[in-house]
Amino acid sequence: MSIAERVVQTTWTGSLTAGSGEFGQSSSGVLDGQGVTWGSRTVRPDGKTSPEELLAAAHSSCFAMALNVVLGELSVEPEQVRVRSTVVFAEVDGAPTITTSQIQVRARLSGLDDAAFQAAVDKASALCPVSRLFAGAEITVDAALEG
Repeated sequence: MSIAERVVQTTWTGSLTAGSGEFGQSSSGVLDGQGVTWGSRTVRPDGKTSPEELLAAAHSSCFAMALNVVLGELSVEPEQVRVRSTVVFAEVDGAPTITTSQIQVRARLSGLDDAAFQAAVDKASALCPVSRLFAGAEITVDAALEG
């Protein structure tokens, strides 16, 4: 049973290197009009995003939520949890590949020693749906030519 579905449409115009994409019809509307280019992905952002940045945002926010679930089960309310995800885009065997998502967690809280905190982080890692997606997922593609 689905808990939620979110949608974003990307419309790309032009070639990979000279063209650009724009997000639209996003479920929340927050991404509508946001641009994406090959240059923003591989050179510098220049006010545009990239798939890797969006994956990093998804992973860091998901991990933060999962960690707060685990801390809540321990009756610990953190003052602050900061989760940073660095998603790496590299060439592997001649093909552009997203290779890793490196998670960094910094938290201010009381009621847990370091060992208990590390155990909570490990449990959150196993609980986070985006972490589980990165560990392996079924990918489906629905493709059609129009016009």
